[in-house]
Amino acid sequence: MIFTNSGICPYCSKAVVFEARQAWLRDHYVCPSCGSIPRERALIWTIEHFFPSWRNLAIHECSAVFRGASSRLRAECRNYTPTQYFTNVSPGKEYKSFRCENIERLTFPDESIDLHVTKDVMEHVFDPASAFREIARTLRPGGAHVFTTPLVNKERNSERRAQLGPDGAVDHLHPAEYHGNPVSDKGSLVTMHWGYDITDFIASSSGLFTTVVYIDQLDAGIRAEYIEVLVTRKPALAGALGPDKSA
Repeated sequence: MIFTNSGICPYCSKAVVFEARQAWLRDHYVCPSCGSIPRERALIWTIEHFFPSWRNLAIHECSAVFRGASSRLRAECRNYTPTQYFTNVSPGKEYKSFRCENIERLTFPDESIDLHVTKDVMEHVFDPASAFREIARTLRPGGAHVFTTPLVNKERNSERRAQLGPDGAVDHLHPAEYHGNPVSDKGSLVTMHWGYDITDFIASSSGLFTTVVYIDQLDAGIRAEYIEVLVTRKPALAGALGPDKSA
């Protein structure tokens, strides 16, 4: 055991003793009650604090799973749509309890979503500019994209690691790196190593501004590597940046 500490889990709201059995806290500092890990607890903490009326909002979660924060959103939000991207299913169709969606070309109508939620997705997208534009297009005024993605480059410039060539083949710019994928044993190829300049990339791609939320709160079981939660907001009124109107 690396360490333990007591606290209240933001996900399951239970008094627990959080425990880390390995040094890589991002994946191994768990709540023994619900099994959540730090980035999931940081994400739900951010949603609760920034959007306390989230249960009544239209929420889309890209690459949703059946555990952690996804389970809570599914159970408590009245208008929650979980999606996965299946290459053999037409976009917008239901398949295995998910709606099939490609985040680079969403089928949702304009201004139909209050909150887009993604957990460690944006580092696997080949065309992140298109993804951020699609998120902006489909957000209602006052809505937001709340997401995690490892900011591994920190103060250094973001770095593209893989891209698609003209023939659709993957062009590896650096040695291939894969993360786990809940719907594929092959894993997900890492296409980007993001830095803090991701906020500039989002602004230039979509015109929206992003807040980086960093939480270090042991009594909530939130401490880990690359723990930032990003909140990209769409103004409540066109051309006006003001307080959030969706909460």
